[in-house]
Amino acid sequence: MRAQELTRAQDKAPDSSTIVSSSVRNKNRDLVLRILVPFFVLATMVLIWHVGVTVSGVPPYILPSPIAVATALFTDWHTLAPALWVTTKITLLSLLLALIGGVGFAIFLVQSRWVEIAFYPIAVILQVTPIVAISPLILIYAPSTQVALLICAFLVAFFPILSNMVQGLKSVDHNLLNLFDLYGASRWQTLLYLKLPASLPYFMTGLRIGGGLALIAAVVAEFAAGSAGAGSGLAFRLLEAQYRMNIPRLFAALILLSLLGVTIFALTSLISWLSLHRWHESSLKREN
Repeated sequence: MRAQELTRAQDKAPDSSTIVSSSVRNKNRDLVLRILVPFFVLATMVLIWHVGVTVSGVPPYILPSPIAVATALFTDWHTLAPALWVTTKITLLSLLLALIGGVGFAIFLVQSRWVEIAFYPIAVILQVTPIVAISPLILIYAPSTQVALLICAFLVAFFPILSNMVQGLKSVDHNLLNLFDLYGASRWQTLLYLKLPASLPYFMTGLRIGGGLALIAAVVAEFAAGSAGAGSGLAFRLLEAQYRMNIPRLFAALILLSLLGVTIFALTSLISWLSLHRWHESSLKREN
């Protein structure tokens, strides 16, 4: 009798292949929902926009319809595409410089408490000073407008990476530090094999924040610089469309800026996930 009950229980228990296939289906369903739900919400908002403009009869120089914006994006692509490339280049290059400078300066600061006390306030001063206020000075001393824009974007993206990296380097488990000291590890070995890996989640947070701020700073700096001409970015095209009352082109430039920002955020989020998803709790899915 006992053997028969065990046999029936084993027959009712799901095998490993069923569990794996169910887990795969759940993951695929979650992925589809993550894509379809935002797309549906965005499509609904665009539809409401189109219906509202059509029903109210708002003139296109006040609020263009989505069709007018799409038409402007297509017809003015030869003008908007070079500007998009200029803004993208300044944003990515300033972010790269901010990563190198922020990580390097953070490592320099945590080497000594007195070094941090002496130099960290300088970084804070650069951060809290509005970039619009110091951009005229940067324009005076920079060799070109493009270099001035790059410096402005760098200064804005630099501090979030620096502050997150410093916090990460200082948040290492003290027990692990004592263990490295016990085994006679040098300062650079401790930095390379313990502090830098432990600070990686903080660095990825600074990377995501710095990516968005680099784009904002590039646009604001171009507004402040008042640059114009063939080598200008999307900020100048926004002002140009405003002055000419070409509101569909203005909306098209805004959409390109938004798409660029979303792309940068998606890339930085992907880099963060690839770096952390195998070991850090922030990227691991709970099993219960």
